[in-house]
Parts: sequence; structure tokens; C-alpha cells
Amino acid sequence: MADLAVVMAVAAALIFLGVLASKLSDRLGVPALLLFLAIGMLAGSEGIGRIAFDDFEVAQAVGVVALAFILFSGGLDTEWRHVRPVVWQAMLLATAGVLGTAVITGLATSWVFGVAIIPGLLLGSIVSSTDAAAVFSVLRSNQVSLKPPLRPLLELESGSNDPMAVFLTIGFIELLLEPQTSLLDLVPLFVTQMGVGAVVGYVAAKASVGTINRLRLGYEGLYPVVLIAVVLLTYGVAALLQGSGFLAVYIAGIVMAHERLVHKNSLKRFADGLAWLMQITMFLALGLLVFPSHLGPVAGRALLIAAVLMFVARPLVTAGLLSLMRVPLRHTLLVSWVGLRGAVPIVLATFPLVDGVPQGEVIFNVVFFIVITSVLLQGTTISAVARRLDVAAPAEPARAGALTPNRSSEAKTNVHEITVAEGASAVDRRLVDLTLPHDALVVLVTRDGESLVPQGSTIVRAGDVIMLVAAGASLARARVVFEGQPPEHEC
Repeated sequence: MADLAVVMAVAAALIFLGVLASKLSDRLGVPALLLFLAIGMLAGSEGIGRIAFDDFEVAQAVGVVALAFILFSGGLDTEWRHVRPVVWQAMLLATAGVLGTAVITGLATSWVFGVAIIPGLLLGSIVSSTDAAAVFSVLRSNQVSLKPPLRPLLELESGSNDPMAVFLTIGFIELLLEPQTSLLDLVPLFVTQMGVGAVVGYVAAKASVGTINRLRLGYEGLYPVVLIAVVLLTYGVAALLQGSGFLAVYIAGIVMAHERLVHKNSLKRFADGLAWLMQITMFLALGLLVFPSHLGPVAGRALLIAAVLMFVARPLVTAGLLSLMRVPLRHTLLVSWVGLRGAVPIVLATFPLVDGVPQGEVIFNVVFFIVITSVLLQGTTISAVARRLDVAAPAEPARAGALTPNRSSEAKTNVHEITVAEGASAVDRRLVDLTLPHDALVVLVTRDGESLVPQGSTIVRAGDVIMLVAAGASLARARVVFEGQPPEHEC
């Protein structure tokens, strides 16, 4: 029991330090992941903490589970109507862009390290995906956002390009360990991974929304528990069916964000907090794995590969693909520079080690060095580059509390007071079940002089006074739901 108490105390201390590091990152203008990794390295066997941890299988398991929740939270926080105009640009970058980046970086790796093409392409695949969470944390800390449509483009690209990087990594590991396998054999694997992952994610989201809305649990605290089960089940089913679990959970998050869901606001806040916990845990574990003394021997060559990745591979691929979509040059340049590497490459770097790939430890150390270089160089200059290219916008205000709308408040709206009429279709039904327009938001319900904070499970009664944010046609449609007949005139 004493050993367990020590483990619990140390884990709590490291997590608390991670939380403090996230606050410090806002002041310093650097991604929080860099500080998380630094804490892990300081606590490791070569740091002041002297914690011996070299179990790559455990670290990989922690990373996979953490990424599943992080991707789901990212999808749940994505507004489909915002990303829809850039969906094809993002998908092109998330597939062909990842492949092109992996090939160019892989060829450079093969030349720099003097190894065969396949090992080089493996390393290129591992570092081929981007991390938007790190990008936006830097922008937020510098009170800068990005003009539309750059933010949704980067969000959708980074959220959807991880499955492609995972597929390429697994594919090239298979080519290394089973020489009889050919590149053509990877095509069915790709189709299966992406197709099954997309279908499972969509079906799981639809089924989960229907289930959660009909559960009518007696305790609101149980709904987050159900959400955890949804994420684990979605990833697990997709993986068992040979699909991409990462793609499945991301799509599930996007679809659920678009649906009416009971306790949606509280579930989104819970998912966001859980994602932060997963990020801290994952980076601390990965930092513990690193032996700083092992980075020195590969530093010079790793720096060359990082330079190729940042200044050649990402810009060439991005410019080539976005030119097909007629994206403005300034936007293309920003997207090219924002190819920040983060959690996924380090997690993927554990795959060769666990699978017994020759020189797996060298690959891990090189990838770790590349990520650190990318974060230090790109992460600290994103705000300056955005301002220089005139694509920066004022930072978005911080989110408010429970009454914060899920949807954009860009449209001009007014608050209207509506009394629910006898016989209206809304009577004796839950708010989540009403056919309200997506841009109509119930912000307060007054019943018998008592104010109620509306939840998706709130049942509407005749005589309730509804405070509604809506305008135009949406207001008219909402009035029909609550008053039972079209209004003679709009307020």
C-alpha cells in the first residue's frame, strides 16, 4: 500500500505541474506540450525526479487511448457549418498532403542517414501529421486568432490527418518486417481502414445520440460516464473490424456535435477537460521515456530532416495541393508554416520499438528531436507570421458558463419572451426532442415564478415562459413550436 500511495502522490504532483505548465505556456507564448514534455523529462531517469520508466508498450497504450479522447473532443468541438466550405481542401491536405510530406521527408531521411528507402519512408510517415491544438494554444496566448476560413481549415485538416499517418506508419512497418509484402498490398488496407473507420464513426454517433437522449438517467453525472463508454466502444469496434479507430472517434465527435443532444453543453465541457487530462498524461509519459543523453548523437542529422520537413516538404505539398483549389497565396503560406508537429508523431514513434523494427530507438529519438524543433521554431513564430501575412484576427473571447450557446453568435439575434400555449407541440416534451431551428437557442425557462437553467432533458409545460435567442424565419418557426400557430407579425 505504501508503494501505491507513493505512485498516487507522484502522479498527482506531475499532473498538477502539467496544469500549471498550461498556464505558464499562455504567458510564454509556447505550446503547452513542450512544457509537458519538459516536466516528463525532468522527472525521468536522467532528470531530477529519477523515475525509471522505459516500458514502450505501456506508453503506446496510454498514447492511443489519450489520442482517441483528444480526437473525439476535437470533433465534438467542431461546428460542421463552419468547416463545410473548406472540407475538400482539408481532406486533400489530410490524405494526399500527408502522403506527399511523408515521401519527401522519407527520401531525405534515407539520404541523411544512409539507410534504405523503406526505413526512411517509415520515419517520414511518423512525422507527417500536424497538431492544431498546439497551434491554437500559441495563438490564444498571444491574443491572436485567424481570419476565416483558415481556422476551420487547420482544425479539420489536423483532426482528420492522423488516421492517414497511422496507416502509413503501420504499412511501412509491415513492409519492413515482412519483405514479401508489396506496396500494392497496402491499397486494400487503406480502403478498409478509412472506409470502416468512417462508417463505424457515423453509425456509433447516430446510435449514441439516440441512446443518450432516451436514457432519461436519474443523475446528470452519469451522462459523462456514458460518453466515455461511447468513445472507447467506437474506437474498439472500429479497430476490431480492421478500421481506423482514430478516424472513427473523430467522425463520431463531429456528427454528435451536429445533433441535438441532451446535456450537450456539459458533455462538451467534460470532454474538453478529459482531453486536457489525456494530453498531460500522454506527454508526461512520453517525456519519461526520453533519455536526453541519447538525443545528442542524432541531433545534427535530425535537425537536417526537421529543416526539410518544415522548409521543403510541407510548403511544396501544401502549395501544390491548395493551388488546385485556388486558395489565396497568403493563406497557403500560413497553412504551410503551421505544419506544427505534436503528440501523434511521438506516439507513432513507439510503434517501431514495440514491433521490434531495427533501429527503432534511433527512430524514436529522431522523431522526438524533430517535434521539439518544430514546436520551438514554428510554435514561437506563428503569431508573427500570421500578422505579417495579414491573416491574423482579434482573439475570440473566452467561453462563458452554462448558458453559452453552442452555435455561432455572428448572426444578429434578439432575445424574445414566449409563453408556451396549451396544445402547442412543445408541451410535455423535452427540449432536445423539439424541432427547433439550429440557430434558435433557449436560454432560460421560467415556471411558476422560478427560473430554470434549460437542459436538453428539461420538459416543457404549458404556461412556461421561454427566453429564446432567435431572429427572422428561425424565430417564426420557434414560435410555431411553442405557441402552436404562426405569429401574425414578428417582434
